[in-house]
Amino acid sequence: MPVSLLQIRRLEGSIRVDFVEKNILDEGNLHQIEQEIRTALEAEKHPRLLICFKNVEHMSSAALGTLLALKDSIEKKSGELRLSNIDRRIYEMFVITKLNRLFSIHDSVEQAASSFSTK
Repeated sequence: MPVSLLQIRRLEGSIRVDFVEKNILDEGNLHQIEQEIRTALEAEKHPRLLICFKNVEHMSSAALGTLLALKDSIEKKSGELRLSNIDRRIYEMFVITKLNRLFSIHDSVEQAASSFSTK
């Protein structure tokens, strides 16, 4: 198994994902990232996933597609997805593609975590 590109932690009622790599560009890496997240969410009945982009400096547009696919899977299980700490330049990609309207994006992990519904 390849070295993990993510740090995945289970918090109280949610799963937090932090990126190890500064660049999320390579197609192979994207596939691995998606698989790691899906594995972490597998056992969750109503997953609550927080993805922190604090370490990410560059991201491909293909990564946006991966995020959309994850969002769709999570919502099919009545779960919630939150994104936090997105670099200003990367956030521009979300604005240009209007995905900033689809995702719940927060300035900090704390804000993102507190935005989950209390079920």
